[in-house]
Amino acid sequence: MDKAECRSFGKPDEVREFPKGRVELVNVGGAMIGRAIFEPGWRWADSVQPIAKTRSCEAPHFQFHVSGVLMVLMDDGTEIECRPGEVSLLPSGHDAWVVGDEPAVVVDFQGMVDYASSHRHAD
Repeated sequence: MDKAECRSFGKPDEVREFPKGRVELVNVGGAMIGRAIFEPGWRWADSVQPIAKTRSCEAPHFQFHVSGVLMVLMDDGTEIECRPGEVSLLPSGHDAWVVGDEPAVVVDFQGMVDYASSHRHAD
């Protein structure tokens, strides 16, 4: 990291679309940062699981919640509700879904490199 960079999700390096959502990816400073937009009715098990082909999401996430409400169910049964302005750390092994009528938007600093990608099955 020897130079300053500023990137915009308005011009992402890659966009991955899936039912009721999408992930926009930007590469900055050698790191892949993702902005996920999950529409009302989105659920990982319905939208991304058919792509990932894993029982639950295996991608760990470290994310800032911009808008909407996201409910997360960990494989161990722990449930957490993530709201705007909060930061969450989600280890591998979870499902998630949008609560309510507002899209859930999160900026993820970890875990989006292979998310919703058929090339690798990390999510």
